[in-house]
Amino acid sequence: MSAHGTDQGSPVIEAADVDLVRSGKRILDTVNVAVRPGEHWALLGPNGAGKSTLLGLLGAQQHPTRGSVTVLGHRLGRVDVRELRGHIGHVTPHHDLRSPLSGRNVVLTGASGSIELPPRWSPTPEQERRADSLMESLGIASLREAPWTTLSHGERGRVLIARALMPTPRLLLLDEPAAGLDVAAREQLLSSLDRLTHERPELATVLVTHHLEELPASTTHAALLRGGQVVAAGESGDVLTSKLVTTCFDHPIAIEHRDGRWNARAGTAGPR
Repeated sequence: MSAHGTDQGSPVIEAADVDLVRSGKRILDTVNVAVRPGEHWALLGPNGAGKSTLLGLLGAQQHPTRGSVTVLGHRLGRVDVRELRGHIGHVTPHHDLRSPLSGRNVVLTGASGSIELPPRWSPTPEQERRADSLMESLGIASLREAPWTTLSHGERGRVLIARALMPTPRLLLLDEPAAGLDVAAREQLLSSLDRLTHERPELATVLVTHHLEELPASTTHAALLRGGQVVAAGESGDVLTSKLVTTCFDHPIAIEHRDGRWNARAGTAGPR
């Protein structure tokens, strides 16, 4: 299935007839999806559906077995992926920082593309101003001096989003950013994402989650994955329906959309 969204310029990322095979097992099967500037996509599906694998392809972290992936106008296999990754913001819960860097310094590592601050590297005044501005816009200015090792999961998530935005990427990828957060921390994170997409209207985002409650109100498009295949993809209102989500998860699920947010519960009647 192909999903090309609104006609507002060339895709930021595009996967065409993509297969990914590992150890003889097909992880992704004939996946087609395109994300354009200003679109905010959600990738949903059960465990093992291939969501994080697809996100890794879109982030130039790996190459497809068959088909093509084009990221920021460059086809994987024909571009220096290390240079390309510098133009992609990628937020993963597995950020392997062990030292007590301050929140501000963690954000600044986004400018150097490293986990720790590199030896003998120092940020420019402009980079320092940008880090402070990003922390302010994401509501975490109070964490500038707080050690990474003392931050909560929710605080870390917002610090990592600020870090990912340091290079002013055109594309932001988020792998389950609300996983493990309590309700208050989740809502703070989602509010930050909504504010970010308002401030950066050209930014494209792709967010992976298992839970519709973890989708920000700014979500414009969605793709449902099951067994490595796209069940449905397109505008969120057309895709996030009881019928399609029930098919994707192979369980009766009733979807409610209210005040810009989604809610899912076990369905008691036939899907609509």
